[in-house]
Amino acid sequence: MIEVGLIGFGLGGKAFHAPVIAAVKGLRLAAVLQRHENTASEIYPGAKVVRTVEELLAIPSIRLVAISTPNDSHFAYVKACLGAERDVVVDKPFTTTLAEAKELAQLARKRGRLLTVYQERRLDGDFATLKKLIADGELGRLVHCEETFDRCRAQVRDSWKEKVGPGCGVFWDLAPHLIDHALVLFGEPKALFADLRLERDAARNVDAFDVTFYYADGFRAVMSSTTLAPVARPHFRVRGTRGEFIKQGLDPQEALLRAGQPMGGESWGSEKPEEWGTLSAIVGDKTIEDRKVPSERGDYRAFYENVRDVMLGKGKPLVTLEQALRVMYALELSEASSAERRVLPWAIE
Repeated sequence: MIEVGLIGFGLGGKAFHAPVIAAVKGLRLAAVLQRHENTASEIYPGAKVVRTVEELLAIPSIRLVAISTPNDSHFAYVKACLGAERDVVVDKPFTTTLAEAKELAQLARKRGRLLTVYQERRLDGDFATLKKLIADGELGRLVHCEETFDRCRAQVRDSWKEKVGPGCGVFWDLAPHLIDHALVLFGEPKALFADLRLERDAARNVDAFDVTFYYADGFRAVMSSTTLAPVARPHFRVRGTRGEFIKQGLDPQEALLRAGQPMGGESWGSEKPEEWGTLSAIVGDKTIEDRKVPSERGDYRAFYENVRDVMLGKGKPLVTLEQALRVMYALELSEASSAERRVLPWAIE
């Protein structure tokens, strides 16, 4: 049994880490760093509530630490945990700068510790469905991909994500997911262009963005988000020489976890038929009748199952340090592209 310590019990820790850890065989949520309340131990009676990272790391049985805190605190927490010889899962974004991410990656390698970023949306059912369609050649040669993550929050909230500072704003919140998806599906681009902007009247930081990856064969992958979307755009819209796949709506797991639904059962992460995406195939100059594509079942437990297996010497990380650093590079390159208003070459070392 691998004992796990969780740093942070806000939305991320409470909805996206604790219930997943608790649902994975071989892991036990042993302690939660919660600054002021004791709700973690009320929900998970076997977990001890601590108030400081020092108190958490003083528990010798804890081998893995999951970090779900404001983005600008990731670097210090990860560094402390690695220094205490713990394996670490950290929320996206990895850190708020590529330089910090490189330093932590170097430290993890030096210490021989597992360090990985929680890119759980690789385990969304619609993402798995798209991967399968592409692998099966259903869309032919790809020419254009759009992935959109829209919200409708017209009023600025009193949240650290809405404030001005490193790692704040919707770009640092959602772009890591979309960029990671593009890199997994299509690899590194030749260049990118980004437009990061403020759309709401009272916005204090970026609340909308478009990032375009340019590939050698003319293919483009566009990643977009806005906080002013009373009518959300398709989550995926992917066009190829043999057809187009359109998927509305997000994977259901987030809503279930936010609602406190326990993970488990064969139906977890499954979408209803009316929520499936639509594939429109092209035959000659005509489009045949659209058909619904059954969504693969998503399951975030697979992330922590992978972490468990890596720690037991039975697997390789789902999200490698190299992949995490590429996402950080893309985030910084996007900010530079937007500031300079021009396409920038992809030149990661």
